[in-house]
Amino acid sequence: MEAEKTYNLDMVSVRLVHDPPLLSDHKIKTAEDAVQVIGELLGEMDREVICIINLKSDGTPINGHIASVGAISQAVTTPREMLKAAILSNAASMIMLHCHPSGSVIPSMDDVQMTARMIEIGNLVGIPVVDHIIVGGDTKEYFSLRSKGMLSFPDKSYPTDYRLLEFEGSDEKVNMVSERENTAVRRRKGFR
Repeated sequence: MEAEKTYNLDMVSVRLVHDPPLLSDHKIKTAEDAVQVIGELLGEMDREVICIINLKSDGTPINGHIASVGAISQAVTTPREMLKAAILSNAASMIMLHCHPSGSVIPSMDDVQMTARMIEIGNLVGIPVVDHIIVGGDTKEYFSLRSKGMLSFPDKSYPTDYRLLEFEGSDEKVNMVSERENTAVRRRKGFR
């Protein structure tokens, strides 16, 4: 008789760990407010750093999260990394910030694409991105995508009836009721 195999499943937990505070109770209503709160830290960086400020519904910062530390001209991150602290902090919204050590605050195509992706994903999980701010080598200059009208907040609506759902890559609507009805009719007629 063969011995029964036992599998161990490692259990993990994810917890929010508080680092020394960087933020204040200063409410963030504008890009300038966000730069005042964390811009000095970003302005001192010698490479690109992507940071998230998680906000309460009234604009009070909950915390800041450094999502990526990159190279002198690029930082790479994923939405997963940017959303971790926001979800754990129960944030109502978030602001993306990153620095350009070169001093140029003009967004790159990658900056714009990352912002668009985060807006879409943030809306899906219920933590909207309210701005993406680029800070220059010092905090005197910054570029707010929201202030420049570069943020688009798509007003997506989704059907409330699952039978009307449409999925990408398919030209057909999912009609599960009809499929169930067809199955029931076939069974009544003796077909399987």
